[in-house]
Amino acid sequence: MKALVLEEYNKLVYKDFPDPEVAVDEVLVQVKAVGICGSDVHGMDGSSGRRIPPIVMGHEAAGVITALGKEVKNWSVGDRVTFDSTIYRLDDWYTRKGFYNLSDNRMVLGVSPGEYRRHGAFAEYVNVPQQILYRVPDEVTFTQAAMVEPVAVAAHAVELTTISWNDTAVVVGSGMIGLFVIQVLRTRGCGKIIAVDLEDEKLRLARELGADVVLNPNRDDVKKEVLVLTENRGADIAFEVVGISDTVKTAIECVRKGATVTLVGNLTPNVEIPIQAVVTQQLRLQGSCAICGEYPAVLDMIARNRVNVDAILSAEAPLSEGAEWFQRLYRKEPGLIKVVLKPGE
Repeated sequence: MKALVLEEYNKLVYKDFPDPEVAVDEVLVQVKAVGICGSDVHGMDGSSGRRIPPIVMGHEAAGVITALGKEVKNWSVGDRVTFDSTIYRLDDWYTRKGFYNLSDNRMVLGVSPGEYRRHGAFAEYVNVPQQILYRVPDEVTFTQAAMVEPVAVAAHAVELTTISWNDTAVVVGSGMIGLFVIQVLRTRGCGKIIAVDLEDEKLRLARELGADVVLNPNRDDVKKEVLVLTENRGADIAFEVVGISDTVKTAIECVRKGATVTLVGNLTPNVEIPIQAVVTQQLRLQGSCAICGEYPAVLDMIARNRVNVDAILSAEAPLSEGAEWFQRLYRKEPGLIKVVLKPGE
């Protein structure tokens, strides 16, 4: 098969690659669409430390089942599917408690952090275990299904956060995940949604997709504006979707006493936090890791147009042109948010 291989850092090559070997509990999926995640872009240059070459990256994908392992049940050749990015153990303590995203020894498709190497979906075919498969509704295209994973990441963060009717929420970071957080918040009865970002184009899209107010720290006093909008209390909840010290600090500064701040971004491994503000205002900081069962709800929301994934899509291109699109995303070309690659085109 053909695959886009990270042979060394900053060197992606479209080349022949061995076909996946399908285990007894796995299926072989012919990939029809696969999205480039921001974590893949950071993996390309080695900055994340989680894509040690050589590796076929890619964990946001959809396609058609072409072969079944002998122990696979309830799936057939020809089924349209997408799949979770996390491969988890069924006999794990966390999985049995309902937290498969925290399973010990879990693996992520398209990732090689040193402890394991699991080739992903920037290829014509990928093998995945049956327990992470989900059927794609007829109303959802393969390209749309390839964006289910990031929507589910956003949905998981919202699911973890206690939301009351008409709460005010601040979303710090209006990249892809942030834009999906905004949309999912709107489906959960959230009141005023305030989007914060440094790029006006992202803020324009945030407003289009459900934000009531948009703030750019380059020209707005974010804390002051949020206080004005909340009767001088602060927002009820906040989502930090970047993962650096400045944005974590902004999220904490924007909330009221007793509020919850959900941390989704993990761009850097360590951040500084204003610990006195957290303690004296009795704030709750919580992390949100990946996905834990949100796929069916997200697929339904996309099928019923409750979440607009098409608005995030910047381009579709053949997998053979993937290296060029990675470079364009790496250079942060204006207007580029989500690029979906098509194997076999």
